[in-house]
Amino acid sequence: MTKQVRKSRSTIPAIQIERYIYFIRGKKIILDADLAILYGVQTKVLTQAVRRNINRFPADFMFQLNNEEFDNLRSQFVTSKRGGRRYPPYAFTEQGVAMLSGILNSEQAVKVNIEIMRAFVRLREMLASNKGLEQKINELEQKYDEQFRSVFDAIKQLMRSSATDNKRPIGFVWDNNNQEK
Repeated sequence: MTKQVRKSRSTIPAIQIERYIYFIRGKKIILDADLAILYGVQTKVLTQAVRRNINRFPADFMFQLNNEEFDNLRSQFVTSKRGGRRYPPYAFTEQGVAMLSGILNSEQAVKVNIEIMRAFVRLREMLASNKGLEQKINELEQKYDEQFRSVFDAIKQLMRSSATDNKRPIGFVWDNNNQEK
């Protein structure tokens, strides 16, 4: 007799969660409203739960956007200043999202939290591979800059020498009397 192990499935795959991750202040974050959508709760409910447990959310776990960041974000989404939020949203880092799992205990919150953690890990892996690629490109640029520098120096030398050569110009030459020679 074989046992079938049930894998818990999230309602939202990690790839869709990645679109909610932004880079603000040099950190990967998810906004409170986006987390509320993912968890299936109202933003107000999420922020109230956070405020009741504020000691679990130090500045490196969660911060509130300043007005300039909020305005920039709002302009990216082309939203009106009259409608929608009246205050800047909270931004949760990966550690802040992990801490949310301790205060939001619904089944959906637990499943979504697992997928969010997977999304953060995927982004970290992608960034690490991009840094390696960036380093390789920089190395290639330096290598080829040295090789092409000699080619460019030769071209510049040819340009300088041709500009200083006193050869007879091609075409018609007019003298002062405007007569053709």
